[in-house]
Amino acid sequence: MPELKTVGLFLITALAEIIGCYLPYLWLREEKSVWLLVPAALCLAAFAWLLSLHPTAAGRVYAAYGGVYIFMAILWLWAIEDIRPTIWDLVGSGVALLGMAIIMFAPRGT
Repeated sequence: MPELKTVGLFLITALAEIIGCYLPYLWLREEKSVWLLVPAALCLAAFAWLLSLHPTAAGRVYAAYGGVYIFMAILWLWAIEDIRPTIWDLVGSGVALLGMAIIMFAPRGT
C-alpha cells in the first residue's frame, strides 16, 4: 500500500506543477489574464510542498518524480490540449514510469 500512496502523491504533485506552469503559458502565449499568475504561484508552492512529503532522500524523489511528470504531461497533452499521443509518446511514458518504479521501489540495503 505505500507504493500506491507514493504514486498517488507523485500524480498530484505533477498535476500541481503542470497547472502552475500552464497558467503562465496561457498568459504569455495566449494573451489570457495576468490574474492567472495568482493560481499559478499557488500551484507551484503546492508542488514544492508536495515533493517534501515523501519519506525518502530528496534526490531520489526528484529523480523518480521525473518519470511520473513525463506520464502526466503526455496525459495533459491528450486531455487538455486535445492532441492524441503517438505510440512513441506512450512507449516513452511507459519507460519513464518503469524508471520511476525501479528508483522508488527497488529493495535497498540499510
